[in-house]
Amino acid sequence: MKLTVSQENFRKALTLSERATSRTSTLPILNNILLKTEGGRLRVSATNLEVGVHCVIGAKVERDGGVAVPAKLVADFVSSSSSGTLTLTVNNNTLSLRSPQYQTTVLGFDTTEYPIIPKVGGDMLCSVPPQELRAALTSVVDAAAVSENRPELSGIYAAFEKDRVVFAATDSFRLAERVVQAGSKRREVVIIPRMTVMEVLRMCDHVEGNVSIRITDNQIAFTSDDAEVISRLVEGKYPDYRKIIPEQSVSRILVSRSELEHAVRLASVFSSNVADVSVMCDEKGIRVSAKNSAKGDTKVTVPATLKGESFEVSLNHHYLADGLKAVPGDEVVIEYTGTGNPFVITMADEPKHTLYLVMPLRN
Repeated sequence: MKLTVSQENFRKALTLSERATSRTSTLPILNNILLKTEGGRLRVSATNLEVGVHCVIGAKVERDGGVAVPAKLVADFVSSSSSGTLTLTVNNNTLSLRSPQYQTTVLGFDTTEYPIIPKVGGDMLCSVPPQELRAALTSVVDAAAVSENRPELSGIYAAFEKDRVVFAATDSFRLAERVVQAGSKRREVVIIPRMTVMEVLRMCDHVEGNVSIRITDNQIAFTSDDAEVISRLVEGKYPDYRKIIPEQSVSRILVSRSELEHAVRLASVFSSNVADVSVMCDEKGIRVSAKNSAKGDTKVTVPATLKGESFEVSLNHHYLADGLKAVPGDEVVIEYTGTGNPFVITMADEPKHTLYLVMPLRN
C-alpha cells in the first residue's frame, strides 16, 4: 500500500476511530485500527466486537493494500505532527509515515488477523441531520444507567415511528425524552448501547450530510457519506417509562434556564454528601438553597412566574443540572406534581419536544 493523505483529515479519522478500540489484553488485535484502501480512498476502521467504526477520507492512492496498526500509538503520533501531508507506505506489515519533516515506521499486523466488522444491510429506516441527531442523543444519554445490572436501562430507548423518532433514557432516578421529527419507513423499537451513542455523538461532530439509520438482525448502523458506526443492540424489553410521567401538575413555573442553572451551580457548592439542594417556589420566584454543617449555607433567588401552589422540594443537584442542560431554549417550564412525585422540566415553546423528569429526594 502507498498513498498520500492530508494530515488533518487523517488525524480526524484516527480520533473518531481510535476510541472504538478495545483495551483488552486477551485479544491484542483489538487494540489496533485497520487501514485499508477502498475505491481510491483510505478507510480507517476500529472495533471492540460490540461496536465498529469506519471513517473514509480522500487520498492519492498509488498502490492498494492495508495493515492493522496500534491505534493509540498512531493517533498520538499523527496528532502531534504539524505536517500538511503524509505519505503512508506498507511493506511486510510495517507502516511507514513520511513527511518533509520526519519519517517513522510502525510495526503492524496482517489485515487477515483483524476481526470482520459486519455490514448492516436492508433499506434505510430514516435520515436525520447530524446536528439534530446529536442534540437529541445529548439530551438523553446522561440519564442512562451506568451500572450493567439491568442492561436495558444502561442503553438508550429508540422508537422509530411514522413521522418521528423518540429517544429516551432512565436510571430509575431520572428520565429524559427527546423527539426528533423524522419520518420512518416502518415502526421499530430498539435499545442502543450507551457506548454506541457516544460514538455516534463523536461521528456527528465530524460529518455534514444527513445520517441514515438502518436496523437488521439485532444490529444498528448510523451512516453518513464519510463515516459509519455499527453496533449490536441491547437485548430485552425497555420498561414502559411513560407510566411514570404525571398527567397533571399542582404548579407550573416559567423561568430562565440559564439563571436557574447558575443558581443550582452556586448552591451545589454547599450541598451535603447526598448532593441535595432545596428548590422552593412562591410568588417571589424560585429559591435554590443548600446547607452543609462543615461548609456553611447559601440561598440564591431567581425571578420566575408561578401558576398554582407554592412548594418546596429536595433534589439531587447533579440530576437537576443535567435536566436544565438537556432541555433547550432560553426559558423552561417546571411542573411540580405533588409531594413525592416527579419534578418535570419541559420546553416553554414545545413541551412535547423534550421532557426531563427527576425524582425528589426523601427528607
